Amino acid sequence: MSVVGKVAEPGLVTVDEDARVADALEAAGGATGGANLATINLARKLSDGEQIYVDVPVPAGMTQAAAEGSEGATESRVDLNAATEAELRELPGVGEVTAQRIVEWRAEHGGFTGVEQLREVSGIGEQRLADLRERVTVAAAG
Repeated sequence: MSVVGKVAEPGLVTVDEDARVADALEAAGGATGGANLATINLARKLSDGEQIYVDVPVPAGMTQAAAEGSEGATESRVDLNAATEAELRELPGVGEVTAQRIVEWRAEHGGFTGVEQLREVSGIGEQRLADLRERVTVAAAG
């Protein structure tokens, strides 16, 4: 793993095969003072070759979950047409009520055809959509 950004010791770290983001952060000496960890899912399991960005922008075209590895680039995104409420709640800024509204919208409209349709879900404004855009995907509605 590579951990960059607001951590005590940025760079390559070694973690167990079943490690989570929190383990990689700890291996990098922990977050530095003032680092915002709210945008990182500390409970997410890691894949070999990932780069974790701690309170710094993820470069365009990359996802937090698979920033440097080719494995898992699309798997790291949550499919709006297949995700459970629990999976949706793992997204930044999505709590129980918003997750339920997403599932209800999906059921009522036969699924999402594009990520931009999240804007039609009550409680999701432009900023939340911007925060979610790189973390979600839309597979064929079914």
